[in-house]
Amino acid sequence: MIASIHYNSRNYKIDLSKPLDISIALRGDSKNVNAWYIDPPNIGPHIDGDFIGSVSHGASTNFNDIWFNPHAHVTHTECFGHITKEFHSVNKQLKQFFALAEVVTVAPEKEGEDFVISKKQLQFNLGNKKRDALVIRTLPNLKDKKRAQYSNTNPPYVTEEAALYLNKKGIMHLLIDLPSVDREYDNGALLAHKAFWGVGAK
Repeated sequence: MIASIHYNSRNYKIDLSKPLDISIALRGDSKNVNAWYIDPPNIGPHIDGDFIGSVSHGASTNFNDIWFNPHAHVTHTECFGHITKEFHSVNKQLKQFFALAEVVTVAPEKEGEDFVISKKQLQFNLGNKKRDALVIRTLPNLKDKKRAQYSNTNPPYVTEEAALYLNKKGIMHLLIDLPSVDREYDNGALLAHKAFWGVGAK
């Protein structure tokens, strides 16, 4: 199934029968990716009295309960409501559901005791390109990334300067294969979150 897309005066052809899944799927055990010091996700049959929602236990269907935290366990999306006192829904904020995305591969740079994604690296990868969305793939890009246990490891993060650059460049959607754009321990500063969304900017 081939779709023809006309966007910003250019034509693109997309083979919808060959999608590329870049998400990290959810699984209900300790091998699931995890961050932020919480238990692994759990997927199991719903239990109500004598009823167990599992065909192997006599039910007509498998009827599972799922417990997970999107920020710690699975590919997810956020809006600025993630860091504001007021509630803001992604569903209410997101009006356009397709976007032209650029995938860039970055090896985080050493900065003091940390590894960071810098403005210089993003400038090198993006140049003058105009994109709605940016997907940052970090190196090393190994299979164990899908089951990484990030808590207390100080994972790489995006610098405030780099996040501000993406904001000014007009990037509307930022996707990254790390637990957060900010440092694991930052005393709640959330500099990259705030810079990208323009929250609290003067």
